[in-house]
Formats: sequence, C-alpha cells, structure tokens
Amino acid sequence: MNRIFNSLLFWLVFSSVLAYAWPVQQLQFDPFTPPDSIKKPLIWALVACAMFFLGTLVRREELGPLLKHPWWVVLGVLTQILVMPATAWGVTQLIPLDQDIANGVILVGCVPGAMASNVLTSTARGSVAYSVCLTSVATLLSPLTVPLMLWVVASAATEKSLLESSILLSVLVVLPTVLGFHACQKWNRFQNWSVVWGPRIAPFTLLWIIVLVVAGDRENLMHVGLVIVLALLLINVVGYLAGWSVGGIAKLPEACRRALTLEVGMQNAGIGTALAVTLYGEDSLATIPTAAYTFGCMLTGTILAVGWQRGGKYVEGIAEPGRAADGVSDE
Repeated sequence: MNRIFNSLLFWLVFSSVLAYAWPVQQLQFDPFTPPDSIKKPLIWALVACAMFFLGTLVRREELGPLLKHPWWVVLGVLTQILVMPATAWGVTQLIPLDQDIANGVILVGCVPGAMASNVLTSTARGSVAYSVCLTSVATLLSPLTVPLMLWVVASAATEKSLLESSILLSVLVVLPTVLGFHACQKWNRFQNWSVVWGPRIAPFTLLWIIVLVVAGDRENLMHVGLVIVLALLLINVVGYLAGWSVGGIAKLPEACRRALTLEVGMQNAGIGTALAVTLYGEDSLATIPTAAYTFGCMLTGTILAVGWQRGGKYVEGIAEPGRAADGVSDE
C-alpha cells in the first residue's frame, strides 16, 4: 500500500481525475482553478521551481560527454523536429478527422518538447543534463522550426506570439536549471539537502501544473472521443519508438537513450494550445487535441518512466559510448 501512495503514476491519475471531475456547480467553489490574474504567474513559478530542482540533480560529470559529443544534442533535436510533425501529418491522413481537429493534431506534432520530459527523465534514471539540453535547444529554435514545420505539413503560418512564448519558456527552463546546478556546486550542504528533496519537489510541482491544466481545459477534454485518443496515442508511441531507436542506432549511453525517448514522445502541448487559439480562435476544435495531449503524454510518459525506475539496473550518470556502466537495483 505504501508503494501505491508513493507512486507518481497513482498521484497523477488521482489528482487529474479529481481536478477533471470536481463538482463545481454542486459545491459552488473550485480549488483547482485560481483566478486568471494568479493562474499564469503560478504556472510560471511552478515551472521555474521544477527546473531549479532538476538543475540540482545535474552532475558535473554528466556535462563532460555532452560537451565532447555535441552531435548527441543535434541528433536528438533533429529527431524530434522531423519525426513528430511527419507522424502527426501521417496520422491525419490515415485517420479521418474533422479539419479543425486535424489542425490541432498537427500542432501537437510541430511544437517543441515538454518540460515534463525533464522531470520524468529524472524518475526514469535517465540523463537529466541531456534532457534539459534537448528541451532548451528545441525551445530556443521553435520560433524558426515550428512555423517552418507548420508551413510544410499544413500550409499554416504562426504569428509573433510564438517568439514571445519561446523566449518566456527558455527563461523558465534554462535560467532556473543553471541556478540550481551552480547552487549545488557552491554549497555542499544544499547539495546534500537537494539530493533527498529535489526528486520529490520536481514531480510535485509537475503534478500541480498538470492539475491546473486539466481543470482549466475541462470543457475541451469533455469532447475527446476515441478517434482523437487513437490519433494522439499513435503520435505519442511513434515518438517514443523513434527516440529509442535513434538512440540505439547512434549507440548513445543508456541514460541518454531514455532521455531522448521521453523527449521525442512528449510535446509541449501548452504551446500548441496557445498556437491553436492564435491561429484558429478560442472556439476552434483545434484546441481539443492539444489539451488532451497534455495529460495523455504525461500519463504514458509516467508509465514508461516508472517502468524504467523499477526495471532493475540503471545508469547513474552518462557513460562513454561502448563502455559498460555500473548499475544498481532500484529494489
């Protein structure tokens, strides 16, 4: 029973279902939807908090191989920005969808990777340093890559709001991570404290963000049908398989391969929702797939990460390609 209540997967499902099914009309209050003036700053603060504590988990020895092999980052980003838009477009050709829904599905494939992948990489015993590098680079490039991919696969154009979102996310992802990393390098007592509490605080803040997103998108999530679920699941699974396969072909270390798998499969559907509103309007059905993917990829990513966490041996850091890494059991 203790294992169940300590499970990230359990708390993800429990908190999300509670936020979605909260009887607002009967109780006349909703603890999951703060006022609009508070909601955005709260989400930004939670993202920054999660990234700060992820930064405390990055070890200096993890950065050496990344600096020595920068092509690992290039390979990961290219995999995401090529595979995911193509997969999303292919799914819309394979599965008959309303045009607005199809537009939303394509948006899911074109946006950069989600910050949630960084947290789940930590849970999966993967390389947090590699995961954060992939998210940061993909986000920084998104004002160029997202409009290009949308134009290629959907003949759609985005407005300058994408640049603003990208800059904001870059600040929320990169700066707190760097600060967390340097805080650990400078203060040993803080590092000892963060080793214990960092892996707890980062998932907690992520769950809080997901609860806010689910509660804020209740109406859109009510319209999610099995066909949309199937389309989004196909994109998600293909992303995981592509990341894992490319990592294997490139002979990346196990820790990096896990990070790449989660990064490619998990898209920043929050940016996708913002773009859907910008491009197609607040009442457009294009916001339904992006809202659904926010929870869906978090659910599948958590299942995958927890499976790796409990699957036996894992790589503690980043080993050089071709060298065996010592592992320890999670049990």
